[in-house]
Amino acid sequence: MGTGIGAGRHVLRARRAASLTVWYLRAVAAVNLLGAVWVSLGADIRRHNAEDYFTPYLLTAGFTTGAFALFLAVTMRRRKRAAWILNLVLCGLFSAALALSMVWPRIHRHAQNWVSLGLTTLFLAALLAGRREFRAKGDRANPRAAGLTAVIGLAVAALIGTGLVAATNSERGAGFGDVVGYAVVRLVSLVPADTDFVSITTPGWVDVVVNVLSTLLFLLVLFVAFRSPRGRELLCPADEERLRGLLGRYGGRDSLGYFALRRDKSVIWSPSGKSAIAYRVLGGVTLASGDPLGDPEAWPGAIDAWLTEAKEHAWVPAVMGASEEGGRVYARHGLDALELGDEAIVETAGFTLDGRAMRTVRQAYNRVRRSGCTVRVRRHRDIPPDELEALVERAGHWRDGGTERGFSMALGRLGDPADGDCVMVECQDGTGSPRALLSFVPWGPNGLSLDVMRRDRGADNGLIEFMVIELIRRAPEVGVEQVSLNFAMFRSVFERGSRLGAGPVLRLWHSLLTFFSRWWQIESLYRANAKFRPIWEPRYVLFGKSSELPRIGIAGARAEGFLGVPRLPRPLRRGGG
Repeated sequence: MGTGIGAGRHVLRARRAASLTVWYLRAVAAVNLLGAVWVSLGADIRRHNAEDYFTPYLLTAGFTTGAFALFLAVTMRRRKRAAWILNLVLCGLFSAALALSMVWPRIHRHAQNWVSLGLTTLFLAALLAGRREFRAKGDRANPRAAGLTAVIGLAVAALIGTGLVAATNSERGAGFGDVVGYAVVRLVSLVPADTDFVSITTPGWVDVVVNVLSTLLFLLVLFVAFRSPRGRELLCPADEERLRGLLGRYGGRDSLGYFALRRDKSVIWSPSGKSAIAYRVLGGVTLASGDPLGDPEAWPGAIDAWLTEAKEHAWVPAVMGASEEGGRVYARHGLDALELGDEAIVETAGFTLDGRAMRTVRQAYNRVRRSGCTVRVRRHRDIPPDELEALVERAGHWRDGGTERGFSMALGRLGDPADGDCVMVECQDGTGSPRALLSFVPWGPNGLSLDVMRRDRGADNGLIEFMVIELIRRAPEVGVEQVSLNFAMFRSVFERGSRLGAGPVLRLWHSLLTFFSRWWQIESLYRANAKFRPIWEPRYVLFGKSSELPRIGIAGARAEGFLGVPRLPRPLRRGGG
């Protein structure tokens, strides 16, 4: 009992020490950045860091040092081992140098130097006390990539700086070596000595541009050196086979379960092997989708393994599209939940076109049917290979844009022989020409979940509704009892925001979403789903800290294909890929 209490106290002290290092770096970053914009404060800091005076570890006014301290604070908060080692080396050397210099009377007579030594020693002691907290691993390829980035970046920046200096130098007699030397020295030291380059006089904006290039290159090298690992290997055939086994036994629990078979995801298993989580790592965010697969009693084991891996690599854990049941289990492991929207589910046995509420849908359905359009419903395995290949090619031709979108509710492939249980819905017009297609993935033994929706841009607007209704009516032919349609993001806002008595915040939120719906299909997806009078099942996003939501949002947008980001040149990428 006493041993356990002692160990708990030791862990608590280590956590407090680790937090102290983060707050020290945050404070230093704030002072450095403030000194960069507040001229008198910056001059005062520099005056107290010259000749016989020393400031504490990393405390020097300037944008570069401020950004460096802030970067270290961020990486230390994520408990990255490499950041701890770097701080230990830099602070250890600075502390030793400062302690040795205190031997001289002209140094130790200043009280400021004793304060600086005390603060630096305190930071170093906190580093050592909290060392066990910094366990997050880096990528082994980072040092090589950071070195290449530094060499290539310095060469490019020097070339740009040389061109600017040569074009704007107002002095005569400067040789090519002087111009290159000035640009390189300013890149490295930011402020070269006036006596070193008497034949170089450039406008102030040129020096600013070169200094900005130097700062950006420095931060880029830091980013490459400290970036999180990309993640374990993607889904392999053995893992896919095991996942299909879980789907065969438990696939009916979650309509998004089959999408775990995307081959751009990785998978982590519970210790018992009875549950798994499929995820993808983007921008340091480990992004899972839907509920864990498998036996619900084994879900906690899979979640623990996933969160442990996230902590080991300083990844931010997040889940997109979890159901209420799955969200509760994730929440018991420390994640917070935020309602993302609702999934539209149609029970085929209770669906009808009768009644006043279905009049608009009924009229659209009858109009398309009278035009001569016909629908064919088949399992992928029942489609001849040449026909399936033609359908896949046609789907690519009809795709809106060059990027395949979807992650949590998309399979990312069409026509794969392993997906023979998927259902294809094809539509032809009165002349027999193909006009649209839908593809659904299995949802347990008696359900389908919409995956691909494509139509000819010149086809009737009501064609998709016509195809969905035909599928529902023919559901017994393929043994289907429920169909999951599109996901309606922020459905409750659209539903309640236009009602009488809606509050000002809800009305404002509704107006903003309506405005953004001009570019993104937010409201239109809700309206399209609502036509079928579905059962609305809420879906949630799970996250660790609210401050991480912007980062999670960017990762989610990248995963879904709505946001592209610039990539490093191929030689600097991990694995060269």
